[in-house]
Amino acid sequence: MILIHLMIFYLFAPTSHQVWNKYRINGFTQGTTYNVTYYSQERLVNENQLDSIFNRIDLSLSVYEERSLISQFNNSNEGIEMDAHFAKVMQRSQEIYQDTHGFFDITILPLMEAWGFGKKGIVPTEPNSELLKEVKKNIGTNLLKTKGNLLSKKKPKVRIDVNGIAQGYSVDVVADFLEQNKIVNYLVEIGGEIRIKGKRQPSGEMMKIGIESPTHQKHLPKSYQKIVSIPQGAITTSGNYQKFYESKGKKIAHLMNPKTGYPLQNDLISVTVFASDAITADGYDNALMAMGLKKAFQFVSKRKKLEAYFIYKDDNGVVKDTATTGFYSFFR
Repeated sequence: MILIHLMIFYLFAPTSHQVWNKYRINGFTQGTTYNVTYYSQERLVNENQLDSIFNRIDLSLSVYEERSLISQFNNSNEGIEMDAHFAKVMQRSQEIYQDTHGFFDITILPLMEAWGFGKKGIVPTEPNSELLKEVKKNIGTNLLKTKGNLLSKKKPKVRIDVNGIAQGYSVDVVADFLEQNKIVNYLVEIGGEIRIKGKRQPSGEMMKIGIESPTHQKHLPKSYQKIVSIPQGAITTSGNYQKFYESKGKKIAHLMNPKTGYPLQNDLISVTVFASDAITADGYDNALMAMGLKKAFQFVSKRKKLEAYFIYKDDNGVVKDTATTGFYSFFR
């Protein structure tokens, strides 16, 4: 009888209720905006801490920062010693280069500049075939060599740009920092690249992500093609409809095919990739864009840890969409 009374007491004893607060931090980094939302009982991370993280990443990986390690590498004839940020991005870049058979390539900087996409002040112009032929001699991640923390180049004119993967990596660095500070319900977004863990608190609702419509115009409120929710992981998007210029009546978009040396010209408008971390999703989204719909769909379908959503134009120019089986489960 005493045991039963004790059990009833513990079942109905008053419990302390957790008080959840929603914290938001936003600002500018890497030429774009960032937004961090997390749920906690108290403020555990602040803006100054995040700015410090971004500054260290910029000093490693920003081609717009003259003092950065990547700028030092690009200005060198042989190579440099990498820091931890540089080494991690380099390793993943080389892995994705191999896996995509060269559709993802960080040595693309000279090609981007040849087409007028690069540092501010470069006048967008369409290069001639002779210039592209010379530029392509220095394109290929196989022209890079790593040994420990040393990164060397096989040709002095090889230069790299990790913008196609660095924002995803930065998202992961911030997400890992939040987890180190015991935050388990969060959303980190930098320039549209997102990583999520946990749920909104105290409601327990899943967090929602909007995939931007390719017909969205910058001066109007955002319109979304789809709304998705993921329990945990990263989602990034690569699109060919925002950064471009016109030359001789043609639209020259900023995404390049490193194999041909020319801007992408295929049926894909945008690709949204899901992976366990943002560096992986970000690294693959541009490569999938370069492959075109059929090849990209087959590529993702063969990889268990990737899912993708594609917006494309059919043979009649009609905008349509499709997704891998796993991605359909994210639609809300």
